[in-house]
Amino acid sequence: MTSWGSLVRETRWGAKLNTVDYMREAVFFEGPTVRSQQTRFWLLLILASSIATAGIVADSTATVIGAMIVAPLMRPIQGTMLATVLGDRRNLTKSIIIMVAGATAAVLVGFLLGLIVVQDVTAATNPQVAARVSPGLIDLFAALATGIVGSIALIRSDISDTLPGVAIAISLVPPLCVAGLAMESGAYGQALGAILLFVTNVAAILATGSIIMAIYGFSKLRLLEVEDLEAERRRRVKAYITTAVMVLLVAGPLTYSTTQVIQNRDRVSRVQEYVEQVTDGTKWTIVSITPLEGERIHVIVKGEPPLPDVEQVYAKMRESGLNVDEITLEFIPSYSFDSTGPIVAAQ
Repeated sequence: MTSWGSLVRETRWGAKLNTVDYMREAVFFEGPTVRSQQTRFWLLLILASSIATAGIVADSTATVIGAMIVAPLMRPIQGTMLATVLGDRRNLTKSIIIMVAGATAAVLVGFLLGLIVVQDVTAATNPQVAARVSPGLIDLFAALATGIVGSIALIRSDISDTLPGVAIAISLVPPLCVAGLAMESGAYGQALGAILLFVTNVAAILATGSIIMAIYGFSKLRLLEVEDLEAERRRRVKAYITTAVMVLLVAGPLTYSTTQVIQNRDRVSRVQEYVEQVTDGTKWTIVSITPLEGERIHVIVKGEPPLPDVEQVYAKMRESGLNVDEITLEFIPSYSFDSTGPIVAAQ
């Protein structure tokens, strides 16, 4: 059927809106073809998880993006949102179960494929993992914006072609695969960070979807059908409050993570400044400065002997308030040769 709310909003916004039946078919698992829908979902989920895990291990951004496009997890998440707005408890329960089961399956795929990888896949050894285990507030803002686009694309037929872009922007399967790989490597803190990123994206989709549905008038449809309007309004308020609380709950850890990142960047910058002061005018050059677990920082310096005054570096860092017990300086001698013999300048 074409809903009353849809027709009203079509006139007001000047845009062609999808009917409720169309949206139900797009995000719910129901109807005569429900078995094939579920088969398709699980097939694509397992394949997408496998592709994403392989891309993460190989540090292939293109492969990970391909997995994002294939991944079908957006469907049960939007199904949860639509079922909440329409008051469809049956599909709400079904969508939540499929979403949780799908997320668990993706983590399991990452864990199992991690068993065949010789080297531990953690933030210290893989940039793809490092990018997904320390989510911050900027990730929440990006997820909210992407969730808005995804919800509007579900409602408006004239911009539904943006859904592949939404699938790429709202990273769902890759963080779950990272969680599985991190668990297999024993990095449980990083696994929790990756799961937090996934939960952040889910909360953003649910929150923005509910708001967009209300703006376009679809939230009125359920109220037109029920007899006890007050009871339905109370139920809806509870659902919206639950979604808002979910967003606030993820905002707390994200704020803490953002603060930690800012502090780590400040510490790394200060360490770099002190090391450069001591190595200035010598044949030693900083190769890398890597923040590790906790407050640990590992600095690799490469060059030719004699060594610079290492004690002076630590003394300056100690005077500035840095915890020098957590800072490791590694000096690696480097010599270069060509066919005529050693090259004087260090590489």
